[in-house]
Amino acid sequence: MAGAETVSCVYVGNAESNEVFVLRLDGNSGALDLVERVALPGIATPGQTTPMAVTPDRRFLHVGVRSEPYTVVSFAIDAASGRLRHIGNGPLADSMAYIATDRSGRFLLSASYGGHKVTVNPVAGSGVVQPPAQIVTTEPNAHAIQADPSNRYVLATSLGSDVMHQFRFDPAAGTLAAHAPPTVPASPGGGPRHFVFHPGGRHVYLLNERAASVDVFAWNSGAGQLKRQQTVSALPPDFDGKPWAADLHVTPDGNFLYASERTSSTLAGFRIDPVDGSLTPIGRTPTEKQPRGFAIDPAGRFLLVVGQLSHAMSSYRIDTATGALTRLGQYPMGQNPNWVEIVTLP
Repeated sequence: MAGAETVSCVYVGNAESNEVFVLRLDGNSGALDLVERVALPGIATPGQTTPMAVTPDRRFLHVGVRSEPYTVVSFAIDAASGRLRHIGNGPLADSMAYIATDRSGRFLLSASYGGHKVTVNPVAGSGVVQPPAQIVTTEPNAHAIQADPSNRYVLATSLGSDVMHQFRFDPAAGTLAAHAPPTVPASPGGGPRHFVFHPGGRHVYLLNERAASVDVFAWNSGAGQLKRQQTVSALPPDFDGKPWAADLHVTPDGNFLYASERTSSTLAGFRIDPVDGSLTPIGRTPTEKQPRGFAIDPAGRFLLVVGQLSHAMSSYRIDTATGALTRLGQYPMGQNPNWVEIVTLP
């Protein structure tokens, strides 16, 4: 049946209860069912947040722990059920605000906000993360890191210096080297936080935490170069308070972008111009209290967002023509849910 072909698994990191929720998402109705709650083995102290990364082949889930000793917990993903099986823990060089694998899944890239560094950890064939092989000092408050689609370049944010770092990446050795120029300015005073590559490969979207704005960069994939071309606000028109943006994602078809803002507890939506990549606001949606993390399913039909203070997750249907969000339901999570990954089972 068509529904059986579109079932995905949802993984939610809950930092204060030291666990991952595993849920099944029906690709037709958007209904969610809890499959299991998985404790983080060997972790005694709750962390601030629980950054997670799924390998490109969808075989492994890595979960970062931001309490000492700094650790990444690795699980094998059952291809039939999506259930998790613990396979081992590995060391991280610091408290990592963000983790992501390179495009091969052989290396784990991490960014440390408090440690002002990015690191590269090899990943064994078994899926277990090994000790860091490279540690690179950055401008203050590194907050996110990702390899570009070609796996030849890596970008990282430094929130404290309003810059994006540009690195060359050796995918065979798993090593970073400063690119020229090594940094590119983001919006002054914006506080660059998370970023995403557009599926078309020609643009990068950067969320600024302190300004709650989105910078649009042209991305030269051949040269590995960024060029800022637009900045738009993700705040509600009647906003009153201190901006505190958190996360952003683009729909798989590349038509819409959404960003979460924690002070107002809203999601901002934007239409993406198919030619120049520019953003046009399409509205703001009230959501979970203090929405740090969210994700869009691989089919681009549903958006799932968690609230750090509501300890719950809301699901929305995405109108693929307009980008409008329709709330479908709310589901209880663990304590301090803050990260969401969605994987379509093979």
